[in-house]
Amino acid sequence: MRAVVCESWREFDALELKDIPPPPLRPGGVRIRVEAAGVSFATQLVVAGKYQRKPPLPFTPGTEIAGTVIESAPDVPDPLPPGTRVFAVLDWGGMAEEAVADAIHVIAIPDGLPLEPAVAMPISYPTAASALLWRTRLAPGQWVLVHGAAAGVGLAGLEVARALGARVIARCGAAKRGIPLARGADLVLDSAEPFRDAVREATGGTGVAAVLDTLGGPVFDESLRCLGDGGTLVTIGFAAGGIPQLPVNLLLLKNIAVAGLNWGTYVGWSPGDNRLLHAPRARALWGQLVQWWTEGALRPEVHAGFPLAQFREAMAEVRGRRASGRVVLRPHEA
Repeated sequence: MRAVVCESWREFDALELKDIPPPPLRPGGVRIRVEAAGVSFATQLVVAGKYQRKPPLPFTPGTEIAGTVIESAPDVPDPLPPGTRVFAVLDWGGMAEEAVADAIHVIAIPDGLPLEPAVAMPISYPTAASALLWRTRLAPGQWVLVHGAAAGVGLAGLEVARALGARVIARCGAAKRGIPLARGADLVLDSAEPFRDAVREATGGTGVAAVLDTLGGPVFDESLRCLGDGGTLVTIGFAAGGIPQLPVNLLLLKNIAVAGLNWGTYVGWSPGDNRLLHAPRARALWGQLVQWWTEGALRPEVHAGFPLAQFREAMAEVRGRRASGRVVLRPHEA
């Protein structure tokens, strides 16, 4: 089969497309014909050896796929029939014509829903949903501030917040302000401008109940000052490049909290690999997300698709921050 291969730690553009044997079907595994593989910023860190978890070399990158079931291992209980459309999260191996995922991380796509956009369901949407549901316990009517709200986890967070009945202040680049507005944001702020005063005014001076922070850096500090009494900021990434320092005295003075959310913990990417322990909770969350998607509350979309051979061009689209939905590779497209 054809696959993108990383043989040593290197820049993403230095990876190669090769013909390699299909991955073996391990116990508890499901072999999937990959129709779409997600391309993300994090992949660059993984192949450079800078991610907290390093795959064994050589390997094929890619952790989120959508496709169809080919076969399941004999020990998989209640296996999905061959041909079933699914999405799945992987440890690695997604940027290939076939991949093998743990059955506990394979979710069927209901009839009537498109296949390709489901590539956002393994990681982007559950990251946002677990942050808002498990960390902030966001309730209907509450205000939430979402950074990076025009793409990726931020856009997913906006939709999840709206599905929960919350009110959303979205921040994004001025050129993309129409995207969060179309997804139901109550207010869209230009990410190039200060935002504390605008947030205070929008919330009647009370501040927000939650902040979804994908950026870090100076945005983190200003976001803390947007929280109302009892509010929680969830940090899930540092796309702005800087890892902020926490002024703990501010937590005390404002009665606020800061929490972290690493979705990888729930799918076996953290030390100790507790994927089996967390599987029931993760699958229940995926079930809720699929239900919202079926009801039209969530609208995962593909911004652009590229043949597997154009994996460098696909990453350039992500790196250039041009995407308003997910960028995918299509391994079986010529």
